[in-house]
Amino acid sequence: MINLLITIFAPVLGGFVFGIERIIKARMQSRIGPPVLQPFYDFFKLMDKRAYIIHSLHALMGIMYFIAEWFTLAVLLLGNDLLIAVFFHVIAVLALVIGASSVRSPYSVLGGLRELMHMISYEPLMVLMAVSFYLITGSFDIKTILSFNGYPIFQMPLVFFAFLLVIPMMLQKSPFDIAEAHQEIIGGPEIEYSGPFYEAVYTGKWIEYIYVFTFVFLFGGNHYWLGILLVIFTFIFVNLLDNSTARLDYRKMVKFSWFVLIPLAVLNIILIAMWR
Repeated sequence: MINLLITIFAPVLGGFVFGIERIIKARMQSRIGPPVLQPFYDFFKLMDKRAYIIHSLHALMGIMYFIAEWFTLAVLLLGNDLLIAVFFHVIAVLALVIGASSVRSPYSVLGGLRELMHMISYEPLMVLMAVSFYLITGSFDIKTILSFNGYPIFQMPLVFFAFLLVIPMMLQKSPFDIAEAHQEIIGGPEIEYSGPFYEAVYTGKWIEYIYVFTFVFLFGGNHYWLGILLVIFTFIFVNLLDNSTARLDYRKMVKFSWFVLIPLAVLNIILIAMWR
C-alpha cells in the first residue's frame, strides 16, 4: 500500500525534495532562497503558458520522458524487479535524447549527445548494483531486499561508494552537469521545450529524485532507520559536491565511471561471490 502511494504521489514528493534542495543550496551559497513550494508555483506558471511546439515528435518525446520516468518508478516499487526498472529508465532517457536530437538547435542536439554520455556512464553501474543485491539477498525483488535481515551497505560498500558518485551524473549535478551545462549549451536537451511540454520534462526530473533515493534506501535492508539515514546523508553529500566543484569534461566523466567506479563495483561483486 505504501509503495502504491509513493508511486502515485511521486511527482509531488519529488517536487518537495526539489524545493528542499533549492533551500539547502541557497543556504550553502549564503542566500535566502525560494520557498519550499516554489517548484509547484513554477509548475502552475508553466502550465498556464502558451505551448510552443516545434514539431509533434519533439513534444511527444518530452511527454514520453515524463511517462517513462513515472512508469520506471512504478516498476521499481510495484513490479519489484530492479533489472527491469533499470531497463525502463534507459527508455526514459532515450525518449529525452530522441526529442532533443529531433530539432535543429545545436544546443539541443549537443545536449542530447551528452545525455547519451551520461547514460553509458551510469547505467552499467546500475546493472552491477542490481546484481550485487541479487548475490546478497538471492532476488531482484524489492520486497525481498527490504526484508533482508542483514546490512547490504556493509556487504557492498564499494558499490555504494560508486553509486554515491554516480548520482550527480543521474541528477545533473556538478561536477557532472555536462548535458545541461547552462554556461555552454543553455540547458541542453530541454532547451527547446516550453510551457506544458517543458513542465513534463521538469516534473520527470522530480520523479528521478525518488527513483535514485529509492535505490539508496535499499542499502539499509530491513533496517528502515538505516535506509533513511543513508538517504539523508546522500542528499546532503550530493548537494555539498554540487556546490563545491566545477564541471568536468564529458570525456573525464566517462573515463572516471568506466576506469574507477565500475571496476570498484566489479571488485565488490567478486568479493561477495568469494564470501558466499
